[in-house]
Amino acid sequence: MKNQVDIKVYEKYMKKCLCLAKKSEGHVSPNPLVGAVVLDKNGQLCGWGRHEQYGEAHAEVNALNMAKDKAEGGTVVVNLEPCSHYGKTPPCADLIIEKGIKTVVAGILDPNPIVAGKGLKKLQDAGVNVITGVLENECRELNEVFFKNKEQNKPFIAVKSAVTLDGKIATKTGSSKWITSEVSRKSVQKLRNKYDAILTGSNTVIIDNPSLTVRCKGGRSPIRVVVDSKLRTPPDSKVYENDGIPVFIAVAEKTDKAVLNKYPKNVKFVFCPLKSGKIDLVYLCNKLYDEGICSILVEAGGDLCGQFIKDKLVDKIYLYIAPKATGDKNALQWISGFDINNINDACTFDVKRVKLFKPDILLELCPKMKD
Repeated sequence: MKNQVDIKVYEKYMKKCLCLAKKSEGHVSPNPLVGAVVLDKNGQLCGWGRHEQYGEAHAEVNALNMAKDKAEGGTVVVNLEPCSHYGKTPPCADLIIEKGIKTVVAGILDPNPIVAGKGLKKLQDAGVNVITGVLENECRELNEVFFKNKEQNKPFIAVKSAVTLDGKIATKTGSSKWITSEVSRKSVQKLRNKYDAILTGSNTVIIDNPSLTVRCKGGRSPIRVVVDSKLRTPPDSKVYENDGIPVFIAVAEKTDKAVLNKYPKNVKFVFCPLKSGKIDLVYLCNKLYDEGICSILVEAGGDLCGQFIKDKLVDKIYLYIAPKATGDKNALQWISGFDINNINDACTFDVKRVKLFKPDILLELCPKMKD
């Protein structure tokens, strides 16, 4: 292991890798977000790059192409272990060896069983000095979706809600535009861009008629999923518009097939078993994962959000809180469907991050799962 001075330098450049990688959010799924930098033999930055688009060159390739001959005898810093196999592109480990790199600093090992340490072993066998674990937690968090996919073979699921100080998403009449500020709503557009799919319930479609698209520069609209066991949503709802983005409706297994013909041709149906009269969300999420959907952002009413949390499907919660209150016990809550008598049985969360979107705040939370 290098001395402490070197580690500080590597941490500095690892942070640059993370910043580079983050720029590709929404464009590389199901691949991970990866950034890389190249230092010449004197420790000077001479190349950098990121995996910009699924199926295109990996971060190490772009960084080494920029560095050219200056890379020989130098160092590659990358937030994820370089790949060692042929996929849509050749192995990055082979290119690193070919370019005469002396040291590779990898933030974290790749959880993909195809790689999983093989890339670093190939480098070490070729005489490359390998350093791992630099800003490992930050590297894992950046690719939390990829790690969930590879370690559990399941989609990463987040819930997003905008609430008042008393936890309400709308008045008892359904009025909700707007609880949060324009600044918060713009950040939601960027948040949607990160996820493969956005999921909502039939009530939200009927009451709000949302488009569920991304409206920000360079954004990519996610796949749309509507949970509608009884097919109550109007076929002409905005969410079903044929704009080239796939749309799924989760319906009950025994749904009358004749009713399906009322919906646009771009709509695909996922026939699900019912659980206590509602769509079995575990089954649905597994089916969506089979369709190549690696991450899902839930934007729905309290019942559906509560069901996701009760079924222990939620990995993260984005809770935008506006400095206003309804003071009405009959106003709609962001989470519901629980029957809690003892406060010690209440849902609990870890606060991972707090951000300010004046005048609102955003809490990034992770549910604490109870047995």
